[in-house]
Amino acid sequence: MFKQLSGFKSFLLRGNVVDLAIAVVIGAAFGALVKSMVEDMVTPLIGVLIKKDFSTLAFDIRGSTFHYGNFINAAISFVLIAAVIYFLIIVPMTAMVARSRSNTKTADPTTRKCPECLSEVPLAAKRCAHCTSALTPA
Repeated sequence: MFKQLSGFKSFLLRGNVVDLAIAVVIGAAFGALVKSMVEDMVTPLIGVLIKKDFSTLAFDIRGSTFHYGNFINAAISFVLIAAVIYFLIIVPMTAMVARSRSNTKTADPTTRKCPECLSEVPLAAKRCAHCTSALTPA
C-alpha cells in the first residue's frame, strides 16, 4: 500500500506533471484576462461603431433568445488568445529550434563502404576486414 503511495508521489512530482498543472493555471488566468479585455474594452469600442450595446445583441425565435453578441465576444477572445500563443510561443520556439538545428554540424565520416562486399571499413584501411580485398587509400 505504501509502495503504491510512494509511486503516486513520484508521479506527481515528475517535472512534466507539475509543469502541466502550472500551465493550466496560468492559461486559465490568461483566458480570464483576455475575456475581461474583450468584454470591457473591445466590445464597447465595437458598440460605439455600431451605436448599440454589443454584448446585448440577441434575437428571439419562438420564445428562445439567442445571444449572438456573447458568441462574438467569445470568438474575439479565442482569436486573441490564439494570436498571443502563436506570436509569443510558437514563432519564437520555431525560430529557436531552427537555429539549434543549423548550429549542429555533421561529423566527418570515419568509415566507408568496401566496393566488393559493401561492408563498413575505416577510412585508413588498406584491406577490407570482411572480404580481404585491397582498398585504395582514402
